[in-house]
Amino acid sequence: MATRTVSIASSVGLHARPAAMFVQAATSTGLPVTIAKEGGAPVDARSILGVMALGAKHGETVTLEAEGDGADAALDSLVALLERDLDAE
Repeated sequence: MATRTVSIASSVGLHARPAAMFVQAATSTGLPVTIAKEGGAPVDARSILGVMALGAKHGETVTLEAEGDGADAALDSLVALLERDLDAE
């Protein structure tokens, strides 16, 4: 299982538009991907409700996990997405 840790760069965290962009990217990987806040239970990164329910705020650290062919590359692309301020785009 591939794992990555990243700090949320979006100024409002994973809320509304940034969450939707992240969920769309996670879904497009075709892999089961989870996201969890530090010390929290993982949720399906392909679920908008699950991602928004995390309440991940700007600067908080989340852990992504994926399994399957191409998991490392998929997580690298998701990390790159979360490292950008998606609200400013």
